[in-house]
Amino acid sequence: MANHRGHRSVAGGFTARAFRLLAYAITVAVFIFVASSFLFTSHTQSTTSSIPHHFGLGGVSNDLGSGRRSVLALKTDPLKPRLDQIRKQADDHRSLALAYASYARKLKLENSKLLRIFADLSRNYTDLINKPAYRALFESDSASIMEESTLRQFEKEVKERIKVTRQVISEAKESFDNQLKIQKLKDIIFSLNELLTKAKKQGAFSSLIAAKSIPKSLHCLAMRLMEERIAHPEKYSDQGKPQAPELEDPTLYHYAIFSDNVIAASVVVNSAVKNAKEPWKHVFHVVTDKMNLGAMQVMFKLKDYNGAHIEVKAVEDYKFLNSSYVPVLKQLESANLQKFYFENKLENATKDTTNMKFRNPKYLSILNHLRFYLPEMYPKLHRILFLDDDIVVQKDLTGLWEIDMDGKVIGAVETCFGSFHRYAQYMNFSHPLIKAKFNPKACAWAYGMNFFDLDAWRREKCTEEYHYWQTLNENRTLWKLGTLPPGLITYYSTTKPLDKSWHVLGLGYNPSISMDEIRNAAVVHFNGNMKPWLDIAMTQFKPLWTKFVDYELEFVQQCNFGV
Repeated sequence: MANHRGHRSVAGGFTARAFRLLAYAITVAVFIFVASSFLFTSHTQSTTSSIPHHFGLGGVSNDLGSGRRSVLALKTDPLKPRLDQIRKQADDHRSLALAYASYARKLKLENSKLLRIFADLSRNYTDLINKPAYRALFESDSASIMEESTLRQFEKEVKERIKVTRQVISEAKESFDNQLKIQKLKDIIFSLNELLTKAKKQGAFSSLIAAKSIPKSLHCLAMRLMEERIAHPEKYSDQGKPQAPELEDPTLYHYAIFSDNVIAASVVVNSAVKNAKEPWKHVFHVVTDKMNLGAMQVMFKLKDYNGAHIEVKAVEDYKFLNSSYVPVLKQLESANLQKFYFENKLENATKDTTNMKFRNPKYLSILNHLRFYLPEMYPKLHRILFLDDDIVVQKDLTGLWEIDMDGKVIGAVETCFGSFHRYAQYMNFSHPLIKAKFNPKACAWAYGMNFFDLDAWRREKCTEEYHYWQTLNENRTLWKLGTLPPGLITYYSTTKPLDKSWHVLGLGYNPSISMDEIRNAAVVHFNGNMKPWLDIAMTQFKPLWTKFVDYELEFVQQCNFGV
């Protein structure tokens, strides 16, 4: 019993101490909570009072909603990113509208309708942002005071404008695409034209080089004929022999052929003789340079030309043709003129593409200017027919001697049509002498087959006229080069137009000449760079020339002509 009471006494003491400890702990906890609440409230008030009023948190008079968001405003306003995003979309579409307006301006679209539309769209974005109701949104650093309804209204109006902008762009896209395609095609065409112009210049230059060249077969023929001439001088020389009276008989039909191309000269004679009704009444005066004299002599003695009479002479046989009398011979001694003719650099040779064809060494040859001295070369003749070495005779030509020349000096086929081949194209009408003397609209004519009344020539003193103008043109200020411009000047108002069927031109450059026109022509002319004896000749016309080549001659066979 005593033990049991003792134990209860100990337990009661322990319980009293535990209760006192618990009460003490609760008291401390309550004290700490009260103190903490006081400190937090005091800190919040002091912090609130220190924030500027423009953040919307400055006074106790703020409404309850602002108070609830005051702590969030210290970090990031949730409406600000949304506002920035809307503003960026508006700016992007405004810039897009401006870009399309600029493109419309560049394309010069019809009535500039799209230009005005896109310009108006761009202004609409600017006007919207500058509205007083929305300007405050962008002037404040924070959107915290902004009513969310205002933002929604701004967003709605931006989206409406974006919708309109995209719709207009969609509708205009096809028009822009078509304009873009057209512009691209224009650019492509321009680029191709540039390439074509360059190719034409290079082609013309290459053609010029080819035209200057002497084919291997032609060179071979001249050499073999010359070899024959050296081996048998007595057989081919006319030296010491009396001149045939037919060569000066004015009652016969006389032709003048000036050439250094032996095969070409033979084709002219062959074609004329084969188409002549009475070949024995025809006399051919062939003049060449001293280098080719022997070859020409052999060529025209290798066969009989059906009784036709052929005279072969060298330029040097005409003693009056010297630089003291002939202006062009004196001018051809000029180093500058020789440089102009022989300068083969592409960049220089193509500067004047119109007159590039005159940059041919043949224009340095006196053979090309002998046509201005016919009355002095053949003083006993009254009429003579001049033929270039690149022509083919297809009909009897005696009808030309029956034409009434009406006192004119030269009979020629006119080449003008419309505004083409007028005097203005061949001469410098900015020069006062040319302007005062000639009509720029006067019709030009063609060299190649020309009938001359030598008596009228002497009466009109045409050679003196030619000398006068050729001397004035020493520096090429009146015309560029060639023999046609001085011919047009010399025989101005003294030219008798011939029917076009007498002389058809262009077989050396124009592939579109009709075969009917060619068949009806008395003479066809391979004027141009594509000569029939060159590889660059036009194949459809070349047979007209090759059928008069003497392929049966041994020397022609040895040189592989036509292969």
